Amino acid sequence: MVAERRSESSRHGGADAALTTGAVARRLGVAPTTLRSWERRYGIGPVHHDHGRHRRWTPEDVGRVEEMCRLTALGVPPAEAARLALLGTPAGAPAGAGIPRARRGGDPGTLSLGTVRQECRGLAKAAVRLDAPAVESQLRTTLDAYGFTTGWEEVMAPALHAIGRKWASCGERYVEVEHLLSWHVSSALRRTPGTGTDHAPPPATVPVAPVLLACVPGEQHTLPLEALTAVLGERGLPTRMFGAALPAEALYEAVRRIGPSAVILWAHSRGTADRALVHLVTEKEWGVRGARGHPAVLIAGPGWSTGAGAVPYAPGVERLTGLRTGADRIESLLAG
Repeated sequence: MVAERRSESSRHGGADAALTTGAVARRLGVAPTTLRSWERRYGIGPVHHDHGRHRRWTPEDVGRVEEMCRLTALGVPPAEAARLALLGTPAGAPAGAGIPRARRGGDPGTLSLGTVRQECRGLAKAAVRLDAPAVESQLRTTLDAYGFTTGWEEVMAPALHAIGRKWASCGERYVEVEHLLSWHVSSALRRTPGTGTDHAPPPATVPVAPVLLACVPGEQHTLPLEALTAVLGERGLPTRMFGAALPAEALYEAVRRIGPSAVILWAHSRGTADRALVHLVTEKEWGVRGARGHPAVLIAGPGWSTGAGAVPYAPGVERLTGLRTGADRIESLLAG
């Protein structure tokens, strides 16, 4: 009898190897509701069920649903992908056997991610499949577990960079993947971790003038600046975020009206990095005559990089080189 149980456990993958639906969803970057829907509609799910217990996925079960994810990413309709995944690829059959010829090609789920957290792999795979519910679920789980700083540096940014490289190397393909992921990341950075709800900037706990954050004129890449805004808000620092391509005159007027403690100017490319603009911002004043104030000006983004052809810094202007260190520097300036 004991031998029979051991044999049965081995045949089912073993208790230690079996996974819950939630664990499989996190591993593959698929929403748990999607897995349940696939099981209900197409019969692709855990083969064995223990009466009165949670369903457990064996390595073989996971392999089948992973193959379905791969096929749907290639454009195969879900019903056909499930049928092929349940049949399995016959021994000796070429890779992609059974996939319509027009849909064959390199697996778009193959991204150069390197050594990253599992959540990053799941997020990238979900984005490639254009599985918006899974992307949103993965982002929510990430921010609940790690917060904005680690969530951005170790999950969101690596996934975005990998998809950007994939897009750049494939001649305009996968632009839709980058846009979908960027939109969901931007939405996630405006939510309060642990609640899943949109939020206004939290009440400031440091009694100082706000930090003004803006992209320089002509600059449309906002996500890193959105991440910095979220991290500063998480630390209780007051912010005013103006987003993409703020015109120069509007920037000067915002500085005059707000009287910020610091101004952060983001430039993603050297073509938008403007030394004259930085100089003018450093000279802006506010307040009554005899009690004028000046902002601390900090620049951020690869557009301000050093080296041949780089934009020189204005006197007294600091450059932020990372999210965590940048937030630390801003916090220390405001504390001082």
